[in-house]
Amino acid sequence: MRLLSFLPLPVLWALGTVFGALFHLFPSKIKKTALINAGLCFPELGKDGQASLVRRHFHSLGVSILCYGLGWWSSPARLHRLIKFRDRRYYDDAIAAGKSIIVFAPHFLALDITGITLSSERLYISMYRASRNRLIDRMLKRRAQYGAVLFERKSNLKALIRHLREGRPFYYLPDQDPGGAESVFVPFFGVPAATVTALSRIAKMTNAAVIPCYNRILPWGRGFEVRFEEPLKDFPSGDLEKDARRMNGEIEQAIRQNPEQYLWGYRRFKTRPAGSPQVY
Repeated sequence: MRLLSFLPLPVLWALGTVFGALFHLFPSKIKKTALINAGLCFPELGKDGQASLVRRHFHSLGVSILCYGLGWWSSPARLHRLIKFRDRRYYDDAIAAGKSIIVFAPHFLALDITGITLSSERLYISMYRASRNRLIDRMLKRRAQYGAVLFERKSNLKALIRHLREGRPFYYLPDQDPGGAESVFVPFFGVPAATVTALSRIAKMTNAAVIPCYNRILPWGRGFEVRFEEPLKDFPSGDLEKDARRMNGEIEQAIRQNPEQYLWGYRRFKTRPAGSPQVY
């Protein structure tokens, strides 16, 4: 990864596309999960359309894997040359107003580079899921190379709340299956999904602006696009289930604009409502 980070982005894009295409040829848990997720979320595409979506996803996945080193070892100047921001005014205006900010960033494939680039500008808070593999865990902690405070997903929120109130933006990826703890079942592409309620709870405790942030890998190695949207209005509402439904709805809209670059290899529907069959 360190050596790959020195290559020009068009070269990484080409190598990653080939790597992803080769990866797609062989059976794997990731491919199986992606096909199941595509079937659940896009039944209107039919089997052929779902298979095509997963094939394109693997091309982008290959690029994202080979680009991890860019985020972990590139200078802030290079990262900013690679990223094209859209509608950044929503984010910059909230910073200028001195608001607490939650950058609401679902699991699109360029999420690491986006988070690291933003954290190179000011002190940040980020969250990650600890890995049992010590090397992988150590590499994930490269997200903190510019001074970001990392919180393990299951850690206590008190310190995180304190940092948010002190003015550190929080780069938050809430579209994960949290199991049964502090979650509600609400639709995600029409399928009941265990969904975290922490986004609205944290926003309420800190009076934070929740700013959607979506990223994508541009074709032919032209860089990465990071798009901000207007802070969510009337959020939180005081109703945790309603807020979770809205959060999933926002994520769905973003995915439909860029379906092949969402993290379909993640088992989003692992936790099921009582009496429902397992899907994986």
